[in-house]
Amino acid sequence: MSGRNVDFGDRLATAAAAKQALLEKAKAKANDPELIKKQAERAAIAAAREAREAERREAKRLEDARIAAEVAAAKEAAEAAAAKAAAEAAAAAAEAAAAAEAAEAERAARRAAAKPVLTEAEQKAARDARYAARKARKGKR
Repeated sequence: MSGRNVDFGDRLATAAAAKQALLEKAKAKANDPELIKKQAERAAIAAAREAREAERREAKRLEDARIAAEVAAAKEAAEAAAAKAAAEAAAAAAEAAAAAEAAEAERAARRAAAKPVLTEAEQKAARDARYAARKARKGKR
């Protein structure tokens, strides 16, 4: 059979026969016990892999939840410590302000007690003396 004298029908028949031979070969392999055993092994490996992945996902979810709880607890503790420190600082500031106010009131009372109360006439005499001294200084110029 030379390639030059083959008509279209012969070529179609040859292609169909080749296709049929490939199908028969594939069917023979599909029923092969060795192939069935390998497919079962692959399925078992895939199932085990999926189980490990599910276990890892669950462990990661639990770890993330634990970390989130720790972060929330740490944040709450920090906020409580900050609030306590702010309250202590405010109390200390109020106490310092009260002490300063009391000290100022005591100083004012001491000044008032130490300073003699001048009568109106004494105040006028002191003012007049200052005025006269100022005039005298201006007159020297």
